[in-house]
Amino acid sequence: MPTQSAPTERLSGAIERVTFHSPESGFCVLRIKVRGERELVTVIGSAASVTPGEYLEAEGWWVNDREHGLQFKSIDLRVIPPRTLDGIERYLGSGMVKGIGPHFARKLVGAFGERVFDVIEDNPERLLELEGIGPKRQQRVTAAWAEQKVIREIMVFLQSHGVGTARAVRIYKTYGDQAVEQVRENPYRLALDIHGIGFKTADTIAGRLGIPRDSLIRAQAGVRHVLQEIAGEGHCAAWHEALIAQANTLLEIPIPIIEEAVQAELAEARLVAEPIDDRPALFLTPLQRAEIGIARSLERLQLDAPPWGAIDTEKALPWVEAKTGLALSDSQRAAIAAAVAGKVSIITGGPGVGKTTVVNSILRILRAKGVDVLLCAPTGRAAKRLSESTGSEAKTIHRLLEFDPQTMGFRRDQYSPLETDLLVVDEVSMVDVVLMNQLLRAVPTHAGVLLVGDVDQLPSVGPGAVLADLIGSGALPTARLTEIFRQAAASRIIVNAHRINAGQMPEVPSNDQTDSDFYLIRCDSPEAIHDKLMRVVTERIPQRFGLDPVRDVQILTPMNRGGLGSRALNVALQTALNPKAQPRIERFGWTYAPGDKVIQLVNNYDKEVFNGDIGRIQSIDAEEGLLTIDFDGRAVVYETGELDEVALAYATSVHKAQGSEYPAVVIPLATQHYTLLQRNLLYTAVTRGKRLVVLIAQPKALGMAVKKVESSRRLTKLKSRLGENGDGAGLKDQQNREVGG
Repeated sequence: MPTQSAPTERLSGAIERVTFHSPESGFCVLRIKVRGERELVTVIGSAASVTPGEYLEAEGWWVNDREHGLQFKSIDLRVIPPRTLDGIERYLGSGMVKGIGPHFARKLVGAFGERVFDVIEDNPERLLELEGIGPKRQQRVTAAWAEQKVIREIMVFLQSHGVGTARAVRIYKTYGDQAVEQVRENPYRLALDIHGIGFKTADTIAGRLGIPRDSLIRAQAGVRHVLQEIAGEGHCAAWHEALIAQANTLLEIPIPIIEEAVQAELAEARLVAEPIDDRPALFLTPLQRAEIGIARSLERLQLDAPPWGAIDTEKALPWVEAKTGLALSDSQRAAIAAAVAGKVSIITGGPGVGKTTVVNSILRILRAKGVDVLLCAPTGRAAKRLSESTGSEAKTIHRLLEFDPQTMGFRRDQYSPLETDLLVVDEVSMVDVVLMNQLLRAVPTHAGVLLVGDVDQLPSVGPGAVLADLIGSGALPTARLTEIFRQAAASRIIVNAHRINAGQMPEVPSNDQTDSDFYLIRCDSPEAIHDKLMRVVTERIPQRFGLDPVRDVQILTPMNRGGLGSRALNVALQTALNPKAQPRIERFGWTYAPGDKVIQLVNNYDKEVFNGDIGRIQSIDAEEGLLTIDFDGRAVVYETGELDEVALAYATSVHKAQGSEYPAVVIPLATQHYTLLQRNLLYTAVTRGKRLVVLIAQPKALGMAVKKVESSRRLTKLKSRLGENGDGAGLKDQQNREVGG
């Protein structure tokens, strides 16, 4: 290959085929029709976006690749709109402009010839002359054309600063026509505003734009980024010295500048300095406010007596037993008595301990008194389960609070509270501090609150450990149910979940027992686990239990990376379970096809789809650049540029499965997962299975998971706020009941 100083050649021609193009790095392999050459020429290089039909001008040299033969390696590759009618038609029909597919591309070129680009841009009303193009399609085409021009500008700008271009659509949607100017002004805002762009990417752009490494703007962005990363791990705050040390490692600039950046962030009220246990700590302002808000709401709600007045439980308990035909245990009776006597109370316990019976009994007693009740849960699936178990409508918290995508806020708050006498919240372990604050402030002062959840599960994906902190504070009446009922004890899933939670190894069915709902397959290597998992999911479970491997079976893995991580397993399972579906599209490193199972990765309030929701791809319209996903019977449309919000979901992390239940769960456990092997993770995974749980594990890995209790608690201040004077004064004086079985 020639050196950089060797003479280069120029090459030009029309792009016939895009063999490969990475929107992230820009790297591409193109097949070009060059005048005078009979065969197509392979050109490799880098371009923000490439479309068949476009014209290409490249500077570089010829190389003879051992595997691929003669190629033109470009050091400068410029793409310009096509000049020939054939090229224009292929360019327009490539799906690059929404609303124009191959059919309309042919029509447009037939009607307007080489002037078609000018017509779309300068005389769009002329599109109406064509049959099949009405005002709606005309507006869509012209809007998409204008958007495409700006997106391409952003792409070229990003790539010229060494950054991949896959996020260009999202940047355009966030900043509009001013995108390039906004990014030039402060590239660090990208890390805050754009899903999928991290601090390092923004820092690369900033460096190329000439922002000094030791500038205050960079130091502030770095400090904020480190604190957000810590919040991403579930903490509400960071120890001051730990934050400084981590920022110093990230930024590689003197500590005094980082301290100055912290002071600047405090002055701009983006951070709050507040000690925890007399040690200096720093909070992101919204998280500190959320903790204070929860404490104040609970104090406010407990000032008055319950709206249903005093209830004689000596009469109410036999009455509810007669109504339901169920005999209550002593622990259930005590839990019901505590809840109807108090105004805000907690019921916690694992599977099979009768939480549903207790909640339904409380609802029966209070409804007989004319009490208006609202039911909610953090996820759609959890709300659906709550509806089924109580026979009453339950909503997601977001829907209950009436989220407004226009204002990105809730319509229900302290000024427009919920209309209820009692709010029941299920799966509280999943609720983070910000959402719990929003929910409690919308509860009217006269109303009561019943919080239900399993405190031994993994804490919320978002910051905080709300349920654990509320129980740990001793500030609220708490009924902890522990007795497993006889009917539930027949399930090995439930028995083994409690064994794991108690630090004991799960019991395995004997060889002659064929009707168990819990199986353990021991393997001696990660490779053996992988092979066994593929057979169990694709053959053994469907044949033995009649379950659909896509719809009914969920693989839950501790990690995202590695051979047994969700990413690698998804690729293998897609190949095995959905190999022939068409059309297929590739975006953001995933290939998607109709029938694929996918998971939402972030909250999207416009679409009312939330982090952890699982759906199936219904259809892909390559011409319009649209993909339709079915989420529990609701069709949601995505543009291809939005597909970084979803990923394949044949396998997901255990964290993502919180609040969901599946007919069958398969859990691979290998020693390579050692950093994440802990009791509450395995317990959460096992309790997701309704009819079948299959553990495929290295024995040592299973032992590690059962024994290890999470040592590093989340750093929060909610527990102490609930007992402090001022923020949550007097809560500790409330009665606290611990109910055992």
